[in-house]
Amino acid sequence: QVQLVESGGGLVQAGGSLRLSCAASGRTFSRAPMGWFRQALGKEREFVASISWSGINTNYADSVKGRFTISRDNAKNTEYLQMSSLKAEDTAVYYCAARDGTWLMGTVFNRPDQYDYWGQGTQVTVSS
Repeated sequence: QVQLVESGGGLVQAGGSLRLSCAASGRTFSRAPMGWFRQALGKEREFVASISWSGINTNYADSVKGRFTISRDNAKNTEYLQMSSLKAEDTAVYYCAARDGTWLMGTVFNRPDQYDYWGQGTQVTVSS
C-alpha cells in the first residue's frame, strides 16, 4: 500500500522555523515529481512548492519564495520543506503529494489535480 506520511508540524512563533518531512512507503518515489500544498481553515488547498524527481528543478508560490526551501532525498524516499521566517498567514495543514508516471528530469507540477498520491497532512500553527 502506497503511503505518504508528513511529520514536523507544530506550533511556532512568528519569525521561527520548522522543517516538514514526507516519508513515502509502499513503492519508490525516486522518479516521481513531488510537491507541498497547504490548506488554511475555510480556504481551498493551495500550492506551496514543487520539485522534480531529479531535484534539479523547483518552483515556489510567490507567498513563500525566499522563505521556504523544498528538497528531497531519493535514497530515503523522503521530501522536505524547510520553512523560515514564518508568518501567521502560513498557518495551515500542510500536505505532501507525489505524481505517477515517467517524466523529464526537470518536470514539476503546481496544481493539486496533477498529483496522484497525498499524505494525511500535518498542522502548522504560527502565533503572532
